[in-house]
Amino acid sequence: MNFETLAQTLDCGQCFRWSRLPDGSWEGVAGGRYVRLAGESLSRTLRDPFWARYFDLDRDYAGIRAQLSGLDPALAEAARFAPEIRILNQEPWEALCSFILSQCNNIGRIRGLVARLCRLYGEPIGGGHSAFPAPQALAALREEDLRAAGCGFRAPYVLDAAQKVASGELDLEKIQSLPLGSARAGLMCIRGVGPKVADCALLYGMHRLEAFPMDVWMKRTMRRMFPGKKPSWFGPYAGIAQQYLFHYSRNHPELFR
Repeated sequence: MNFETLAQTLDCGQCFRWSRLPDGSWEGVAGGRYVRLAGESLSRTLRDPFWARYFDLDRDYAGIRAQLSGLDPALAEAARFAPEIRILNQEPWEALCSFILSQCNNIGRIRGLVARLCRLYGEPIGGGHSAFPAPQALAALREEDLRAAGCGFRAPYVLDAAQKVASGELDLEKIQSLPLGSARAGLMCIRGVGPKVADCALLYGMHRLEAFPMDVWMKRTMRRMFPGKKPSWFGPYAGIAQQYLFHYSRNHPELFR
């Protein structure tokens, strides 16, 4: 990964706490840590064990990309469009909550909403930045508080998720180790969480690379490019294939006219 290709991972819809600055650098918060990624500092930052794991640098994405590209020419084309995309190792609670907030929302608005919740309820980490709110912090709120913060109809969903996780009723660490179907069902016990949000939490927050979130874009993509195929057809790296296809389809709307 280099500075020129960083955007392929940070701007493809899997995370919401990164922003591109006017000088072209990126700043973000993950795991309660703030970082600014610029050309000269990128390689040094990526040598840090935390950030190396966050960006999944030890995984052979070139080999996975070759394996997926061999399945179908359309998938190979999508992979060539943004070959540097990696699946980030995000914190499970943050990913779950963020994708609950993503429902009927666009990426820009999700980023703004997540930033507001962090500012209001996250622990300060210095420099005017805040960590993602802990489930205990959100569980102590009222639904009205979350609506006032801009969560809208998602407010009761966020509150239910926070209360279940904070109380231990929902053990995210245990869910992470379950078979995919059972893990998905476990997350869907949260009010307002369906298969798509559950699979997003599994892929982006628990690094279950076989998970394949199906939103409106992906349903269109599957009908147009892979008629009759199911997510399981992509194999153990279906989630990486999904990310190539999702990013490709968002940048090629002419495919669906």
